[in-house]
Amino acid sequence: MADVVDKATRSRMMSGIKGKNTKPELRIRKALHAMGLRYRLHVPHLAGKPDLVFPRYKAAIFVHGCFWHGHDCRYFKIPSTRTEFWLNKIGSNRLRDERQIAMLADQGWRVKVVWECATRDNAAFDELVVALHDWIVERNIPKDRGQLER
Repeated sequence: MADVVDKATRSRMMSGIKGKNTKPELRIRKALHAMGLRYRLHVPHLAGKPDLVFPRYKAAIFVHGCFWHGHDCRYFKIPSTRTEFWLNKIGSNRLRDERQIAMLADQGWRVKVVWECATRDNAAFDELVVALHDWIVERNIPKDRGQLER
């Protein structure tokens, strides 16, 4: 199926997609702030520039978009045009994510990934935020490379 817009328009549209301060990220930040947690944003000296960094707890959170990071959920669908390009792009994003999480863990950081789809369901969102809060403040939990998913 051919694209419904010309190349220049598609390029402009894709360049407008934000990499930080996304709606899911802002929603998580606002909720954790309301629970009394303070954090730093996109710390440049840490691998991957995590979306939220809690230096006091040595914890970092990445808020990943389901499409850009290839999450296995209903919000991820491989585009029907330029399929090979998108498979390579998303595959390299996943590999980069794994490397960055491993580097942070090796430096003693606890890391969580929150998927965009987990922030969309209002009923489950409150539980997600409580789980994140508990994970952040619990220092005695062993290093964790786990992910919070639906």
